[in-house]
Amino acid sequence: MGLSIDNGSSAINQSHHRTHKVFLLSNYILLGAASSCIFLTLSLRLFPSLCGFFLILLHVFTITGAVFGCTAASNGTNKWYASHMVFTVLTAIFQGSVSVLIFTRSGEFLGKLKSYVREEDGVMILRLAGSLCILIFCLEWVVLSLAFALRYYAYVEGDESSNSSRKRSAKVQEEDIHNDWPWPFQV
Repeated sequence: MGLSIDNGSSAINQSHHRTHKVFLLSNYILLGAASSCIFLTLSLRLFPSLCGFFLILLHVFTITGAVFGCTAASNGTNKWYASHMVFTVLTAIFQGSVSVLIFTRSGEFLGKLKSYVREEDGVMILRLAGSLCILIFCLEWVVLSLAFALRYYAYVEGDESSNSSRKRSAKVQEEDIHNDWPWPFQV
């Protein structure tokens, strides 16, 4: 019986390790996409306009959230988990709305940004930035789900600050859930 518990624990540890790696990789891709959006925005010479400044600020917030997520995941602490989740949800919502705005009203959006680039080139650059905004939007939700999974694994495994009774309680509850499951799905 002790051997099966150790195997389950090592399986959880391996799954936790893989989830952690995918989480970090997703955050790194998010960092690259957001910094690329900043450079595309700057290539439109949008810095003097207020809308351009807010667009760059949105990408800076996205970069800050990704760095914050990588740092929190590398430290192994769950101290700032809720603030990271709220920050990520808000940036994802704004990234999605900016991408919709870029693709539905490219010309008007470019006019509001007061770009100095020719309109045809500006629309193409803006649509490249919009496609990166869609990628960022999708990656933000992947990061959210992976952060939730990492939080779950940390709860099941128990972190340094928790005692062993909480860890044991979580495993007992997990076994009870599996035992109460309807017969076709019993594990």
